[in-house]
Amino acid sequence: MKKKQQHPGGGADPWPHGAPMGGAPPGLGSWKRRVPLLPFLRFSLRDYGFCTATLLVFCLGSLLYQLSGGPPRFLLDLRQYLGNSTYLDDHGPPPSKVLPFPSQVVYNRVGKCGSRTVVLLLRILSEKHGFNLVTSDIHNKTRLTKNEQMELIKNISTAEQPYLFTRHVHFLNFSRFGGDQPVYINIIRDPVNRFLSNYFFRRFGDWRGEQNHMIRTPSMRQEERYLDINECILENYPECSNPRLFYIIPYFCGQHPRCREPGEWALERAKLNVNENFLLVGILEELEDVLLLLERFLPHYFKGVLSIYKDPEHRKLGNMTVTVKKTVPSPEAVQILYQRMRYEYEFYHYVKEQFHLLKRKFGLKSHVSKPPLRPHFFIPTPLETEEPIDDEEQDDEKWLEDIYKR
Repeated sequence: MKKKQQHPGGGADPWPHGAPMGGAPPGLGSWKRRVPLLPFLRFSLRDYGFCTATLLVFCLGSLLYQLSGGPPRFLLDLRQYLGNSTYLDDHGPPPSKVLPFPSQVVYNRVGKCGSRTVVLLLRILSEKHGFNLVTSDIHNKTRLTKNEQMELIKNISTAEQPYLFTRHVHFLNFSRFGGDQPVYINIIRDPVNRFLSNYFFRRFGDWRGEQNHMIRTPSMRQEERYLDINECILENYPECSNPRLFYIIPYFCGQHPRCREPGEWALERAKLNVNENFLLVGILEELEDVLLLLERFLPHYFKGVLSIYKDPEHRKLGNMTVTVKKTVPSPEAVQILYQRMRYEYEFYHYVKEQFHLLKRKFGLKSHVSKPPLRPHFFIPTPLETEEPIDDEEQDDEKWLEDIYKR
């Protein structure tokens, strides 16, 4: 019986019918010894089928996302951040980046609460920090229809980010219309002070002179322009009674018709929106602390704002614009105002308490001492501060020429 040919390395010859063309590879013995050390190279039919199916799914997925508009968003953003993106030619404009800070901010400024000062600062800061400051030419339309809300939200949402939109408008619920809810900020002031500033500014304007303001309010009759503030309040003229006095709360309550009706429903809804949608609601009487907190919360927008606000040149220009012919109503008239504005004051004190709590968390001390409990006959002290006030009807560009008014 013929014996099997033995290989020099031991065992049966791997090529019993002769070596392949070209001869056996060198180191055959060592190659054979390594085979048992690589068991994962041995595939079963099931493993082969699994690998094939995985590769097929991957290929199909790659084809589908390319047909759907290109690579996944996170890959596009990654390539954009790395600075070597070449996908623009194939996929059009890049998606907006997800910024590491709030990139959508809305300042739905309350009239006569210092917003002209803040908007001036924002114009300076937008040039300094490069964010998109979006303003509006509409100054006296705060209540919107459903279609107007949808159109405004669409216009705001499509603005280049990071943006800060500012306008006199009651709170808008972006999520109701399918938009991303932005970060809200605002500032309010003592309700009686705000009312008096509005009352006299509408009639007599500021340092530019009474004649100038008469041109801006030609429809106001002379008897109305010179109407004594006490008579307006005590005789219950429309301008000095509800719903005209119910002014601040709707900016936080929203566009619902009940938000314009003085009562608990609007008050509680306004508080809820402050807690859920507003990053900060400041108090004008403590404007420097408001700016300091804004600088800490939104540094990409407000970094350096306090130093700009404290600049002597800005202070000097601000002191030139003071509402003229302001007078203080009698204690009786002020008491009546307070009673008519009780919901406004409840909201004001709620916001003030929240603001002071926030200040304490950041180690800031309030400039005013803790007020005692208010008696039933509490009378607010109007005109005790000299903070800037706002004119919601004045054109922004014209206002820039006059800097800002107190």
